[in-house]
Amino acid sequence: MRINKYIAGAGYASRRKADELIQAGKVKVNGLTMNEPGYDVVTCDVVEVEGHKLEASEKKVYFAMNKPIGVITSVTDDKGRLTVVDLLTDVEERVFPVGRLDYNTSGLLFLTNDGDFAYKLTHPKNRVDKVYRVRIAGNISKEKIGKLRHGVDIGGFVTSRARVDLVEGTRRSNVLEVTIHEGKNRQIRRMFEAVGYGVEELERISIGNIKLGHLKPGQYRKLTQSEIEYLMDM
Repeated sequence: MRINKYIAGAGYASRRKADELIQAGKVKVNGLTMNEPGYDVVTCDVVEVEGHKLEASEKKVYFAMNKPIGVITSVTDDKGRLTVVDLLTDVEERVFPVGRLDYNTSGLLFLTNDGDFAYKLTHPKNRVDKVYRVRIAGNISKEKIGKLRHGVDIGGFVTSRARVDLVEGTRRSNVLEVTIHEGKNRQIRRMFEAVGYGVEELERISIGNIKLGHLKPGQYRKLTQSEIEYLMDM
């Protein structure tokens, strides 16, 4: 089994994150630092990641969380800040976040120990729709909404077409819902910066047809079997 898939299958990280760990020299096989991302793990191999020996795969678990503002989307943080994993107070399995929400962004986030599930949802080819509710200062024009819909340059990358709907608007602020399938770093904020607006509040309210619902900030729930199957089949 390819080493990134092995690491993901052990519930340590997604395949993409596993590749980053390999490139950073944080993966060892039989005591030797692994620098071959294409290495195939065999039964007798001992694989360590960041000093942790990987054991047999745990039971797969899947959670939806309302990530609060001021929490890091990570398993650990070298600055000692609170992470989304810290909020899972009654979860015994080791899990990791699927994708990322910025420190100052709230909303729907999945956590799991299933690397294949994470891969399905984060790989660009799968084009999973994500809906964000955005509050900006000021009153945005139809022309600038049109630019957002058709794609804008956010610094060396032109975004794909997006759905952008004005939900409520006053002279002082506007609330919009934006649907994208990409996941570039700070993409929504950079899109609005590209048309001259700063984002005051940003919340992800759905991924595919899974909605944030009534989860309060910091709360989480298990995904249902039908939700898991839907997301895996997208």
